[in-house]
Amino acid sequence: MSTFLELGLKEPITRALLDLGYENPTVIQEKAIPQIISSKSDLKAFAQTGTGKTAAFSLPILQLVDENNSNTQAIILSPTRELAVQIGKNIQDFSKYLKNLKVVTVYGGASMEEQIRSLNKGAQIIVGTPGRTLDLINRRALKLGNVEWLVLDEADEMLNMGFKEDLDNILQVTPKTKQTLLFSATFPAEVEAISRNYMTKPVEITSGQKNESSDNVSHEYYLVNESTRYLALKRIADLNPDIYGIIFCRTRRETQEVADKLIKDGYNADALHGDLSQAQRDSVMDKFHNKSVQLLVATDVAARGIDVNNLTHIINHKLPDQIENYNHRSGRTGRAGKKGISLVLVNNKEKSKLRPIEKIINKKFIETRVPSGKEICESQLMHLIDRVKNTVVNESEIQEFLPSIYKKLEDFSREELIKKFVSLEFNTFLSYYENSKDLNDLSRESSKTRVTSENMTRFFINIGRKDSLNPAKLIGLINDQNIGNKIEIGAIDILDTFSFFEIDKNFEEKTLEAFASNQPDFEGRTVNIEVTKKERSGNERRDGKKPFAKKEGGFGRRRSDEGGAKKGADFGGRKRTDRKFSDRPKTSVDKKAGGFGRKRK
Repeated sequence: MSTFLELGLKEPITRALLDLGYENPTVIQEKAIPQIISSKSDLKAFAQTGTGKTAAFSLPILQLVDENNSNTQAIILSPTRELAVQIGKNIQDFSKYLKNLKVVTVYGGASMEEQIRSLNKGAQIIVGTPGRTLDLINRRALKLGNVEWLVLDEADEMLNMGFKEDLDNILQVTPKTKQTLLFSATFPAEVEAISRNYMTKPVEITSGQKNESSDNVSHEYYLVNESTRYLALKRIADLNPDIYGIIFCRTRRETQEVADKLIKDGYNADALHGDLSQAQRDSVMDKFHNKSVQLLVATDVAARGIDVNNLTHIINHKLPDQIENYNHRSGRTGRAGKKGISLVLVNNKEKSKLRPIEKIINKKFIETRVPSGKEICESQLMHLIDRVKNTVVNESEIQEFLPSIYKKLEDFSREELIKKFVSLEFNTFLSYYENSKDLNDLSRESSKTRVTSENMTRFFINIGRKDSLNPAKLIGLINDQNIGNKIEIGAIDILDTFSFFEIDKNFEEKTLEAFASNQPDFEGRTVNIEVTKKERSGNERRDGKKPFAKKEGGFGRRRSDEGGAKKGADFGGRKRTDRKFSDRPKTSVDKKAGGFGRKRK
């Protein structure tokens, strides 16, 4: 295996690379760097996402550029602002010992005047998006008459985003003697057309077969009904407590809807799409980089340029419109020698689209069953045990409390203590999935007929959001009254100072009697309930006012997303009134990001 120095790079560059922890080049770097340094021929390079494309074209340019000439000598075009910023930052890191080397990154959504001021100071290398680059050319702030290198990075995506006309106009103001370097993760016909129109007898190199997927990525598909697509997504997330990935959707609307559902259900999720302001996009990406967001729901365009390591999963909520984009998506995981999973949710009609993708990536999709509630509980339980096993005990802080703890627990055997500990942390989670449906049964509509509202009694309860009540806590409070083993709990509406819940009307009297005789308290408040009218048609509140949100039927009931548990765990799909609360029960191990794949609110 060669070193960067052996590839012909000068010492200041290799020293910067060593500072960054780069010792040996990747396959595409090993092929591209000597080719660019030693030849003026145009270059057409295939490189999968995550194989080091940026270094492959920028390092030889840094080797050849004239630091003492302040004219723009290289222009690097990328499809998105995020990718342009990442490329600019990487080049600055690579050139930190080249004191006279200047890099300016230009893109939309930032101050044009500030970028013009930076250009006026002189920069040998410009990184930009096509739209803003052309704007600066038209304003005569950016001059490309002395350009020696033109790099088209992610060329396929620039075409997909409609930049062909911009590219034509930019190339018209560059000298014919320049060296054009085209890098792409896929090579559809449109990219081949670019090479024919913009390049002269290009040399072609690849880091593998064209469009072939990385060997470190496994490809799976789950067969779902349209009505169970989101439920399957949640189960996959629950099966993998340490999941850290991107969920790809086709449209901005779908992206926001999926993200909103995940957030409402308590997952560490957020959306990234074109309708967000630049400040919002930066905020989302900051959270994703530091893993306070574990699941990023994104469109293909918005996700281009995301440079995040250690992604465990890529989830295709819907397949891309252009099948070549699947390779872009899956290439986000399985980087730096680590394993990754790219999975697809498809219905029966969409299943036929997998075959063309298999031909492109030269790999087969593995059919995988949507996990059952039992499988999820086992995975989560083992994850809990592993966390306990790996917990570091602060002996000095806990020592003084141990005698009292030992005294309280001295009557329990080791086995009894373990059972009680697991039950304390895990009972609500077990009950949530205890009677969950088999989502792999596609022979019938997955959402079974539930008890209708006519068969339910609606109760008023005098505690609400300000008492730290959420659906899981309310269900636990109801179950604590021992009303019945097979009790069905319907819609739950959590308001600020009071709430409503529904129970099978066959248990109406038992519910009233249980609360009256037990006189339970919640967070120091005495709990009272009473039967109230079902307010379905008019969506009227108990106080006679209209509800403040009238989405999906106001505070009305909606179908459950899971089968429900023995003691009323049928709360998975209820309408919530505050996104801060999850329909899914949480346990104390949920306190940190990563606990059960969700964030404790």
